[in-house]
Amino acid sequence: MGNPQKRKGDKYEVDLAKWFNENIFKEERCQRAPLSGGGKIGFQAGGADILGTPFVFIEAKRVEHLNFRDAMAQAERNIIATRSPEWPVVVTRRNQEKLDDSYVMMRLKDWREMYEALLKERGVL
Repeated sequence: MGNPQKRKGDKYEVDLAKWFNENIFKEERCQRAPLSGGGKIGFQAGGADILGTPFVFIEAKRVEHLNFRDAMAQAERNIIATRSPEWPVVVTRRNQEKLDDSYVMMRLKDWREMYEALLKERGVL
């Protein structure tokens, strides 16, 4: 039957990938990473939880009480381990919250870079 908390986390990752496909890309581009719940692929451990999200390395957490600093540190360790060029992003929600109400956390320096790019694209800067 498996661990109910692991199943809950796995489902959140599947739901997040589907959300990206439906709301951002409008096509099937994202998926839950195989063995993202702490497994290894070959000798490599710790990839992003969601694949197919250019520029962002998503660490998904579905828990009632999240230590955001620990979650961000996990994402940053995994970026180093996988030599990813992406920005670390933690996405989280609690039980009973809608997927759209998930929180997204980034370091301010990474968010600034993304925000400035948006402002330049829109002609504000």
